[in-house]
Amino acid sequence: MKILNKTILIAFVALISMSTYAQEEEAPTFSFSGSVDTYYRSSEYAPGSSFANLNGFALGMVNAIVSYEGEKSGFVADLVFGPRGADAVFASPQSGDHFYRSSNIVNQLYVYYNLSDSFTLTLGNFNTFLGYEVISPVANFNYSTSYMFSYGPFSHTGVKADIALSDDVSLMLGVLNTTDNTEFQFADDDYYFGAQLGLYGQYINLLTGGLANATQIDFTGGIDITESFFLGVNATSYEDDDLKFSGFALYPQLSLSDSFAIGARFEAFTDDGLGAIGSISEKGDNTSFTLTGSFTSGNMMFKPEIRIDSASGEYYTDADGATDSLAAFIVAAIYSF
Repeated sequence: MKILNKTILIAFVALISMSTYAQEEEAPTFSFSGSVDTYYRSSEYAPGSSFANLNGFALGMVNAIVSYEGEKSGFVADLVFGPRGADAVFASPQSGDHFYRSSNIVNQLYVYYNLSDSFTLTLGNFNTFLGYEVISPVANFNYSTSYMFSYGPFSHTGVKADIALSDDVSLMLGVLNTTDNTEFQFADDDYYFGAQLGLYGQYINLLTGGLANATQIDFTGGIDITESFFLGVNATSYEDDDLKFSGFALYPQLSLSDSFAIGARFEAFTDDGLGAIGSISEKGDNTSFTLTGSFTSGNMMFKPEIRIDSASGEYYTDADGATDSLAAFIVAAIYSF
């Protein structure tokens, strides 16, 4: 009898241990992450691209991200505070006293559900799938941003399905509010359709719809030429009933050590009715060259940067008046956690 009781006890303890292990394996995880960035810019005269355009010692943003991940579902709440964050969510609050003014700190706010290991549904507000660069300075090599990023979408509110077709092929399909309408869709607007096809780390993106019959096609990709040299690429073309723009950029990046890398951005951008390049009111072009160093120490990145913009006409303004070029030195400090 004692042997039987002992056997039952051992089996019971083993069962509890297995159950506890399974619970530990499946327990939801809570995380808090983000970044802080600040910078110095040598000139008050800046190109029409977003962020890093304030004179002297200036603030970027505080980015605080709270996420909760369960076995099947979870959420992400991504909040931003500061000039960079305010520029990123410029369309919030959208209108009226009865809309929540605190929306201007919401960079992303979404919930997701994993229908399977290869199929995820997401509902809410999430950063765009188009383009090479992103809002957070942590994920960008260059601290200043391109024209293509600045005038492409920042965020979308809607529903999307992410489907992993294989280890190297993915598909995303989405129905979205008008671009950057983060809080709600105006009743007289048309929804957008978004799609992304990923092939071996290269992405073809499509965004189309809206009252203006907008269509944007975008390619984002890159290749590791050697273990230390990466070449990124972005190309985009946008057109609606009123305007169009297009651009192309290369992003060569060379790692010289575990703590130091150097990279550049070569961008060519054409504006036809957008008004992005300074005071331009007709069709024109801009080329920009950005050279960035990146020193890393623990969670901190230190980025000195030189940027030169050259336009096809005198669309910019400096201390001497109208000019066709601008140059500035920027140094940024970024801390991620």
